[in-house]
Amino acid sequence: MRIIPAIDIIDGKCVRLSKGDYSTQKTYNEDPLEVAQQFEDSGIKYLHLVDLDGAKSKKIINYKTLELLASKTNLHIDFGGGIKSDSDIKIAFESGAKQITGGSIAVDQPTVFEQWIQTYGNDKIILGADCKNRKIATHGWLEKSTWDVIEFIQEYAEKGIRSVICTDIDKDGMLRGPSFDLYRDILRNSNVNLIASGGVHSMDDLIKLQNIGCEGAIIGKAIYERKITLKELEALC
Repeated sequence: MRIIPAIDIIDGKCVRLSKGDYSTQKTYNEDPLEVAQQFEDSGIKYLHLVDLDGAKSKKIINYKTLELLASKTNLHIDFGGGIKSDSDIKIAFESGAKQITGGSIAVDQPTVFEQWIQTYGNDKIILGADCKNRKIATHGWLEKSTWDVIEFIQEYAEKGIRSVICTDIDKDGMLRGPSFDLYRDILRNSNVNLIASGGVHSMDDLIKLQNIGCEGAIIGKAIYERKITLKELEALC
């Protein structure tokens, strides 16, 4: 299972939220590059970089941070947040993203998102399937759709999506464990590479996610709050 630390960006700073609530913002480091280099120095190869400003905006915002991290590290960066147009995805890839995650665009403009899958390939495009009470949420998790998360994933799996990041919003940033039952249901009902996100707070959580069959696990606050150390993660990288 791939270990994928997360860096969430607001105003160019490394922050974390709880349950996607922007009012809970906590800044952990004003220099995301320093954080990314610490990850790389610990043997980590992957990074989930989220533009939280872009997520609730109408376009990508923090692409300069992406460009900096991509140029100064060898991390394989998956970038999401605010990618809502052909121009945005072009900027993301030109700024150094190896993959992009699309969530809101997949709900609001499915034809555009499907075209991205065809144009860039399903190895470059990840489906963001973030949900609250198993309903897909969009636009920085500020809006809730009528899509059932499993049906949403199944729909895009039929259209060629191979990799899916799924966050149970009620678990995100709470350090109380991931949504194991949800991930079991997704894997039971669809043939995708599932990347679990939200709630990880211990090494036991990671082992359990691996045993369930998750292809990757995104870890955020557990690292910043030192619930899981980078040294512990080295053994899994």
